[in-house]
Amino acid sequence: MKRKNLGYLCFALLVMLSGKVMAETQKTKNRLAAEKSPYLLQHQNNPVDWFPWGEEAFKAAKEQNKPVFLSIGYSTCYWCHVMEQDSFEREDVAAVLNKHFISIKVDREERPDIDQIYMDAVMALTGHGGWPMSVFLTPDKKPFYGGTFFWRAQFIQILEQIAAHWSGGTNNIDLAAEKLTEALQTKTPEGIGSIREELLSKAFKQFRSSYDASYGGFGPAPKFPRPESVELLLRIYRRSGNDAARTMAVETLRAMAYGGIYDHVGGGFSRYSTDAKWLVPHFEKMLYDNALLVSAYLDAYTAVGEETFAHVARETLDYVLEQMTDTQGGFYSAEDAGEVGQEGAFYVWSYAELEAALSKSELSALQHLFITPKEGNFEHGKIVLSRKHSFSWAEKSEPEAAAALTKLKAIRSKRPRPHLDDKILTSWNALMIRAMAKGYKVLGEDKYLKAAQAAASFLRDNLQNNNKLLRRFRGGSAKYDAYLEDYAYLISALLELYEADFNPAWLNWAKKLQVRQDELFWDVKDGGYYYTDTDNTDVLIRKKDFNDGAIPSGNSIAAMNLLRMHDIFFDKLYRDRAEKTLETLSPFVERVPYAYAAALQAFDYYFDNSKEIVVVADDTGEEAKAFLKQLRGTYLPNAVVALNEDSASADFPALLSGKTLLGGKTTFFICENHTCKAPTNSSAEALKLVAEFRHLEL
Repeated sequence: MKRKNLGYLCFALLVMLSGKVMAETQKTKNRLAAEKSPYLLQHQNNPVDWFPWGEEAFKAAKEQNKPVFLSIGYSTCYWCHVMEQDSFEREDVAAVLNKHFISIKVDREERPDIDQIYMDAVMALTGHGGWPMSVFLTPDKKPFYGGTFFWRAQFIQILEQIAAHWSGGTNNIDLAAEKLTEALQTKTPEGIGSIREELLSKAFKQFRSSYDASYGGFGPAPKFPRPESVELLLRIYRRSGNDAARTMAVETLRAMAYGGIYDHVGGGFSRYSTDAKWLVPHFEKMLYDNALLVSAYLDAYTAVGEETFAHVARETLDYVLEQMTDTQGGFYSAEDAGEVGQEGAFYVWSYAELEAALSKSELSALQHLFITPKEGNFEHGKIVLSRKHSFSWAEKSEPEAAAALTKLKAIRSKRPRPHLDDKILTSWNALMIRAMAKGYKVLGEDKYLKAAQAAASFLRDNLQNNNKLLRRFRGGSAKYDAYLEDYAYLISALLELYEADFNPAWLNWAKKLQVRQDELFWDVKDGGYYYTDTDNTDVLIRKKDFNDGAIPSGNSIAAMNLLRMHDIFFDKLYRDRAEKTLETLSPFVERVPYAYAAALQAFDYYFDNSKEIVVVADDTGEEAKAFLKQLRGTYLPNAVVALNEDSASADFPALLSGKTLLGGKTTFFICENHTCKAPTNSSAEALKLVAEFRHLEL
């Protein structure tokens, strides 16, 4: 009886203590605990009294007469983790922030509109930018001081100095904030420029001057992939025949594929290379990088026929299907580089680990293909695997090498995997939908088409509300009105997806999205598209984004979409709006053409003899399938393709209208600017007509 009572007493005490521990744990959580963003949730236990961006935070700043400290980052940002450990988890830092500031944390991937504005401010103040970004604002959202990463001692000093200035009177701070805000508002030049084909030639010359002939890529380390630049060079090569354009594109793709920036065990590319040789990456993997790179490798494969590029695209798409795809069909955002102080630990090997894991023949096969120095080529004597350029990619599939890589992948799978940012972003998903659809067209594997269809259906079912797109889905809910890039990228993806499965529902959706994009973002006065829609009132400035950076600007993609939609739907409004958008882009492109590679791809389409290709299939459909297979293996960046499998005339899209079988056999219509050559039953003749292009003088 006593033992039983003692048991009850111990149980009650345990419950009480666990309740106290839970209460303490809950007590330490800040407002970010109610958010969905993986980045914000990483900071929910900080002693800093964080607010998410919103009215509550700025109301508190006004009522308490405190400046705002705005911290912007993302969940797979390595230096964001470092600053959290060094500063935001520290009680002394939190004490200063909580006493003197209203602190706001923003996930730049959820709210790129906020990030853009304050990145411009930091660039204006310091001449450089990056994440984590640290910005100080007045309670009416105007920036007056900022930077990026600060070590704890310096950060505390800055906080105390700003707090002292604020308490001594805000006149100087208000003046600085007004001047900086005024500069941000006038940052975008007004007016339009001319759409000149010569800008393609000028861009080519700039690429050539910055090209690294030793290791591929452009400029010094750190080196970023820049897939849009590679795609532009392939277009320039196609129309000019200039071997230098081909060489720059092909050698850059080879160097990245053979270097350590590519994950030779698991597939996929890291964010960038820390060195000039593409050997040691910053190990985070972003969905958008891999989507854009797949597109570039597929273009290169069709342009030059190098099998390596098909292998790389296939392995990258397979990595996304294996590690970055949600069970409902959407694609996750990113994988982290690793824990602070252990960056890349998941990916690298010691020589002893390789010896222990592999048989002698397997190790020999691995060393035959890969550079594996015993002393290592990374921190602490570890090895980042990179390929020897003297061997073909196909040798990776030979039995001993394949067995070695399979073993390494199995061993690696038992290591702690880097943090996965599992939020689903509309724009990044659209880029991968486009890559998957393109992968199906070029590589012919059904799994890529199914993945593209599933992801598009997921966005349609989960990221729309009241006929508007939403930006982010996570934890069963969607949030934030979408931005220009979400609309433009998704329209582009749907046009690509239609050409993969010829389901007119994708075109129908693309048309509806274009109507909404025009309603919400179009600048009726000066042309071009704003980044935020008309309902977005919680940011300081409504701006236009023309910068083709890590991802292409919404205006660049919108211009290309409009040109293609004009050729599909025969609506002159699309062409007029495309021209107006290109005119608003032109002043930026004129300054530094090679920095606007996505915009110049639209220029290339605009000036080329772009093709409208219609296939009307007979009852068997076999001739149509054979033609499409040949067509998809041809590098043809400036074309739209439609298929009619009913034999009778179709009304949607307009490109199909009036086109029927010739002599009861599969018929091909090759048109330019809505004027068609004589229809033909010969696929060879059709391909000959397709191959015509407007020559580019360099």
